[in-house]
Amino acid sequence: MSSKPTLLDQEQQQAQSMVRMKSCGLSHGSPVIDCDDELSRSALFAFRAKEEEITQKKMAVKQKVEAQLGRVEQETKKLVEIRNGLEALEDPSWKEAAIVRKKVDSVNKELKSLGQNCHKKEKEYREAVEAFNDKNKEKGQLVTRLMELVTESERMRTKKLEDISKQIESFVKI
Repeated sequence: MSSKPTLLDQEQQQAQSMVRMKSCGLSHGSPVIDCDDELSRSALFAFRAKEEEITQKKMAVKQKVEAQLGRVEQETKKLVEIRNGLEALEDPSWKEAAIVRKKVDSVNKELKSLGQNCHKKEKEYREAVEAFNDKNKEKGQLVTRLMELVTESERMRTKKLEDISKQIESFVKI
């Protein structure tokens, strides 16, 4: 166990002091001097114990802070080494490569927008071709129907002419 007094030990000491004070009042002889002396020693002991505890806590906190500062200093040194290593890696072509990368990124953005525009135009083209084909098909159907109507009309007119011609012939024969 540790040598520093705990809270339980201090409470026990205070209780003993209280018992002594009560007994001092009941004893014969010079109770006031003995009680004051005992009280002073007890209070001084408690004060020193508290002071020692506070000092120990201060030392523990100081050690923790120093340990943290040591770790921070080590990490800072590591970061400086890393930065120096990175700076040593830099060369003039790095800057040129960065410029080319920016240009590539810019062209990629343009390509993306042009690609989207191209897809949109292709979709519009497919829709226009589909509409054109539908109208062309409809035109073909209408032309076919017109041809059927014209053929039917010609056939009916031819038949009527033949009928009229027969009637004329029959009138002429009479």
